[in-house]
Amino acid sequence: MLERICELTGASSARVVERLQSLWSGYGEILRVELDSAPEPTVIAKRISPPPAGQDRHPRGWNTERSRQRKLRSYEVETHWYDAWAERCTRAARVAHSFGSVEHDGERLLVLEDLDRSGFDQRRDDLSDRELDDCLRWLANFHATFLGERPDGLWQCGTYWHLDTRPDELATMTDTELRDAAPRLDAALKRAKFRTLVHGDAKVANFCFASIARDPAVAAVDFQYVGGGIGTQDVAYFLGSCLDSRQLDVSGDAAVDRYFEHLRIALSSVRTEVDAEALEREWREYYPIAWADFIRWLSGWAPDGTHRKLNDYASRLTRVGMNRV
Repeated sequence: MLERICELTGASSARVVERLQSLWSGYGEILRVELDSAPEPTVIAKRISPPPAGQDRHPRGWNTERSRQRKLRSYEVETHWYDAWAERCTRAARVAHSFGSVEHDGERLLVLEDLDRSGFDQRRDDLSDRELDDCLRWLANFHATFLGERPDGLWQCGTYWHLDTRPDELATMTDTELRDAAPRLDAALKRAKFRTLVHGDAKVANFCFASIARDPAVAAVDFQYVGGGIGTQDVAYFLGSCLDSRQLDVSGDAAVDRYFEHLRIALSSVRTEVDAEALEREWREYYPIAWADFIRWLSGWAPDGTHRKLNDYASRLTRVGMNRV
C-alpha cells in the first residue's frame, strides 16, 4: 500500500502515522499517511478491504449478499466520483483533492488530500446557527453546480436508502401504510423535472469544519452514495442528522428557507439559464416526500422503532409526504 501511495503522490517514502477510523461493517480503514519529499506532508488513505462473504460486521445484522454488493458498488462509485467528478466542485462546495486510486488483490485504495492539514480540522455533533448555515450553503452550491447532469458512473438514484437497493428493509416494515406508499414515493422523486447530483449521505459527521474563520467554512467527505436526485433529499437527511424533533419544529422551516436563499445565489452564478422559482417550487413540494422516503427505509432498518430519528417531526412530515403521492 505505501509503495502505491508513493507512486500516486511522488513521495520518496511514506509511513502510516494514525488510524482514523474503520469503515462500516469492517470493510477497511481510513489512515493518515506521512510523506517524504512530496508536495504535501500528509495524505489520507482510504483502504477498502472487504471481508469474506457472510462475515460483514453490521451492528443490526444486515449482512445479506444484497447488502454486500451494494457496499462494493458504493466504493466503485466513490472511486469514480473522485477520479472523474470531484474536480468540478467549486470552492463553495469544497471537497478533498484526489491523488488517484488503485486496485490490487481485491483491495481498493483512494489517496486523498488531508483536509485537516488544509484547515478543515474540526468535527461537530451539535451545530451553531452559523455552522448549520455553512452546511446548507455547501449543499446549495453542490446542487447548483451539478444541476441537470447525468450521473454517469455514479448511482442513477443517489442516497444510501434508495428503494431499489433496499427490499430487505421494506419487507420488515410494520407500518403497512408507509410500506404500501413506498413505490409511489420513489416514483415521485424519480419524475422530478429538476434533477441534480445529491451527496447521498449528507449527515453532519461527513462535514469538516474550519478551525478559524474562512471562506469556505466547510468541506464534505464520503461520496459512496453520490448520484442522481433532488436537492431537498440531502437537505431533509442533513437536518435530521443534526437537529432533534423539538429543534426541527422550531427552526426546520427557517433552515429550509436558508437553503433556498443560498441556492438562488448559487444558481445566479453557475446556472443563470435555470428558472430558479420553478425549481424552488418543485423542490419545496418534494421536501416532505424526501422525508417520507428516508423514514420508509429507517422504519424497516430499525423496526423496533427506537431510533432517535423516528420522532414526532419525522412522523408528521412523512404523513404529509405520503399525502402528496
